[in-house]
Amino acid sequence: MYYLQDLTMDAIARELRTSRSTVSRLLSSARESGLVQIEIRSPLDTAPELERQIRNEYDVDAHVVPILDSLNEAEALDRVAMQAARTIGPLVDSNAIIGLAWGATLSAVSRHLTRKITHDSVVVQLNGAGNMQTTGIGYASDIMRRFGNAYGARVEQFPVPAFFDHASTKTAMWQERSVRRILDLQERMSIAIFGVGSVDSDYPSHVYAGGYLDENDLSVLAASGVVGDVATVFFRADGSSDGITLNERSTGPSHEQLRQVRRRICVVSGTSKINGLRGALAARLATDLIVDEATARRLVSFGNPI
Repeated sequence: MYYLQDLTMDAIARELRTSRSTVSRLLSSARESGLVQIEIRSPLDTAPELERQIRNEYDVDAHVVPILDSLNEAEALDRVAMQAARTIGPLVDSNAIIGLAWGATLSAVSRHLTRKITHDSVVVQLNGAGNMQTTGIGYASDIMRRFGNAYGARVEQFPVPAFFDHASTKTAMWQERSVRRILDLQERMSIAIFGVGSVDSDYPSHVYAGGYLDENDLSVLAASGVVGDVATVFFRADGSSDGITLNERSTGPSHEQLRQVRRRICVVSGTSKINGLRGALAARLATDLIVDEATARRLVSFGNPI
């Protein structure tokens, strides 16, 4: 009545035989829960054109978030995370299996989720979080818990390290029934949500700043031409990942497996992640992209004067 029929709150209150304050409270609740979303299309807004260009060039459904140049990287990430949370909510339905790759970006997104009750939904961790200094359980579980609470979903953690010391250990562990149960859930994902880790980022990706990689690992990645990762599985600028030995020890899903997921939502903030983002798109890892405006401009100007 308010948004589609243009009735005033007083008129709605009379029709529903309630108070104006109750109507106001219901309208506020509808926005907070994500039932109602408001979009502003300014005639000066360039986001729709950027979205069209990204869609045509990379075959992804793009959501470009306008960001003021005066904001620092952390503030920009928070704005992108807020938009991502609002975009993800309507896509989550009952019986969904939602795969999450932990990291700074998804941690920010998880803080802005609005509550939406679903039934028989599952949130599953995509890659292990342990390393030599920490189990990573606290960090990853906070992200998983917020998503689970927002959607009333069961949470399934993945209690393995981010990287095994030996590929043979991973092969053996993948045969264990307790691990196999999580892998089976991952294989049935209906939605995957992830950020892009980048070796060049000004706002360091958690996998590069959290003690997961030693100097030898970083040297090997550099020698392999790696520009970034999704769920701790690395790729080059052209999207290829063959021959990157660290991937054999990674606990994240392979790119081939990830591409089987119907909806793959990539959230990126910061122009310093542009090389990693281009690599992820070249690998066809995303069906949906939520990105800040400055990075979107860099993305569509690739190969052209900026």
